[in-house]
Amino acid sequence: MRIGIVVDSACDLPVDFLRRNGVDILPISVRIDGTTQVDYRDEADTLAFLHSHIAERGASAETIPFSVEQIRDLFLQRLVIDYDHVFCITVTKTRSQIFENAQQASFASLNGYKPVRSAAGHNTPFALRVIDTQNLFCAQGILPVEAVRLRDAGDGPARIRARLEHLALHTYGYLVPRDLYYIRNRARHKGDRSVSLLSAALGTALDIKPVLRGWRGDTGPVAKLKGFDPAVRALFEFAARRVEAGLMTPTLTLCHGGDLDEMRAMPGYEALRAACASRNIEVHESVMSLTGMVNVGKGAVVVGFASEAHAFGGS
Repeated sequence: MRIGIVVDSACDLPVDFLRRNGVDILPISVRIDGTTQVDYRDEADTLAFLHSHIAERGASAETIPFSVEQIRDLFLQRLVIDYDHVFCITVTKTRSQIFENAQQASFASLNGYKPVRSAAGHNTPFALRVIDTQNLFCAQGILPVEAVRLRDAGDGPARIRARLEHLALHTYGYLVPRDLYYIRNRARHKGDRSVSLLSAALGTALDIKPVLRGWRGDTGPVAKLKGFDPAVRALFEFAARRVEAGLMTPTLTLCHGGDLDEMRAMPGYEALRAACASRNIEVHESVMSLTGMVNVGKGAVVVGFASEAHAFGGS
């Protein structure tokens, strides 16, 4: 059986991994002051757009996911021909319209695929499943990496689906932002008052950085630490302890709102990589997507993994 995997471009995985494993992308467009960039996970384009637009005007940007019709056309024009079963794995539906658009497109595709598939010489059924990762940034990447691993191991759609839906409940993403004012301005632009001016001002004045956790569709602070570098060090050291305690998949993901060499020079990075190497955990590093940087600003660092329940800072 030919199994296809689709992600949206907010999924922070390296583009070479996506291409090598035939993972298709639902692009997201970012519009800032009349300039539009379509995100196809090209790191050079992302960094160029970051330096020229996001730092100054990103808080007021508009992000535009594929519409229901665009996703339906992708499914019907190519995926129903190329594959027998497709998993479309999306960013959490609590933060984006992509899941709902893909879900609606899947219903239309399943109702209309037979003539297209028959014309291509395929008379067997086609199936499509949209899965909400319930997470963001590189934590969203845990599920498609596992889907590729299981597909390559010969597992069938039923086992892959059950595994992905289980992992979505146990995937954690931890983020340290660099600029609280940016996050506050972005939240206000979107009508989200969860980050007040006072808290942003106090955090900036005192150089306090929150550690934000994404889990089961919810995003919120789990720690507040003084200084960006100490906060990143604490995040990396915590992730290393989770690796040593045992992860639910042999995968850890990292992303950074900037050049990856900057992240690799941050305190705690080498120790985290060493912990992963000692436990045969594969690390996927990527520049954060345009959508991600628009929402949290440049310079943020994120770690993603699947794990049993735990508290931040614990072993």
